[in-house]
Amino acid sequence: MSFTSFRLSRHVRRIFLAFGIIVLCSCGFHLSGPRPLAFSTVYVGENEYTSLGIALRRQIALSGSTTVEKNASLAEVTLQILTNVRGREILSLTPAGTVREYELTQLIRFRLVDRDGSELIPPSTLSVRREFTFSDELILGKEQEEALLYNDMESDLIRQLMRRLAAWQRP
Repeated sequence: MSFTSFRLSRHVRRIFLAFGIIVLCSCGFHLSGPRPLAFSTVYVGENEYTSLGIALRRQIALSGSTTVEKNASLAEVTLQILTNVRGREILSLTPAGTVREYELTQLIRFRLVDRDGSELIPPSTLSVRREFTFSDELILGKEQEEALLYNDMESDLIRQLMRRLAAWQRP
């Protein structure tokens, strides 16, 4: 009797698994990959040796539909980074008056213009914030944590920027 009930439960599990796969496929779920951009060439107005410039160029190249031009006059559009600012503010102090928590911020202002200088995307601001605890005893580790958080924040901003660029459609 236990062999039959085990076999039945195995069949029931397979049915539920098949049903779950069918539901997942029929709902339109798919992994998000690179989104194609509405322009074929772009000039990125950010220094190509900064971490932001490198990452932006890499993400645009990964879109599959757009190439990054080194010469602005050859590009269909220009992505101008107007502001790229990082900040750190004290959130809380210990009773002794030392810093307990910081809030890290990063803000990017950008705009997209065509060859004629007409704005396709007006100046827009993207920002992210992260909080982290601080300890004077662990200063080297906390400096590394802060650097990792800034890298994560920059990656988040680039993903947001790429979604904005992918959402733009030709008029």
